[in-house]
Amino acid sequence: MNKHILARIVLILTVAAASCQQATKENPAGTSKDTTTQQQPLQPADSGFADVNGIKMYYEVYGEGKPIVLLHGSFMNIPLNWAHIIPLLKDRKVIVAEMQGHGRTKDTDRAFSYENMADDVSGLLKHLKIDSADVLGYSMGGGVAFQMAIRHPEQVRRLIVVSGSYAHDGWWPDVEASFGTMTADMFKGSPIEQQYLAYGNDSTKFPAYIKKVLSADLNNYDWSKEAKSIKAPLFFVIGDADGIRYEHAIELFKAKGGGKMGDMHGLPQSRLAILPGTTHIGMMQRTGWLIPMVTDFLDSDLDPTPPTF
Repeated sequence: MNKHILARIVLILTVAAASCQQATKENPAGTSKDTTTQQQPLQPADSGFADVNGIKMYYEVYGEGKPIVLLHGSFMNIPLNWAHIIPLLKDRKVIVAEMQGHGRTKDTDRAFSYENMADDVSGLLKHLKIDSADVLGYSMGGGVAFQMAIRHPEQVRRLIVVSGSYAHDGWWPDVEASFGTMTADMFKGSPIEQQYLAYGNDSTKFPAYIKKVLSADLNNYDWSKEAKSIKAPLFFVIGDADGIRYEHAIELFKAKGGGKMGDMHGLPQSRLAILPGTTHIGMMQRTGWLIPMVTDFLDSDLDPTPPTF
């Protein structure tokens, strides 16, 4: 991929990360116009480090109600990815955590993989004494969410994957090709580098950190069979200008009962949404559309019975 295009992607990513950290409310139409209002950030009811699988995983807990776990994207952390979303998930216990090597969760020599991160999230739920929870993952966090439902199905009540993939070729080919060409230099001076350094990490290790995080997407992973066998109801969300192929999302949705006329056969327990005018990075700014759909999915009774007239 052209290096100028890659540089633009990284620039958009870091600008979006900075804006997401400060935004707390978006306009009702769900557009990305600058109509946010500012307020004091929420304070967690609980926070700390959980000893899981050889790492000390940082987490925060907000609110009360049915638990939902939010899993961030690559190079992100709690404030960068979720500061503007946590206040919108009302009447829920919102659990946010920072994955291996991200934010306040220090890296180890352990391989960086979706499977390992899913096991860490499983361990965190046990640490918090939560038997099961709804799980929402964005981008890299979507891959972790898939693995949570595959490896620890008893802990996942409902699954929401936002702009994530269950196979390496779920990305558009040019996007997949870009992962191997990104470098730390592209993140120089960005909010991502600033956050990395602010948490006490060694600046000389930043290039290795970027390379390690990208390594998870350089493997030819394919969980198609396992993903299609996930028992939990699934809500798969992508943008129409996302990095995820439409066919990738539709294939899984059909395997989960989609692709039929609901008036004749009843609604499937799983759902699919393709948001218009929405990019991969811009997805996190579409809260006006995304959050109501997520809460409706979580609160629905998922009755498959077709309507009667």
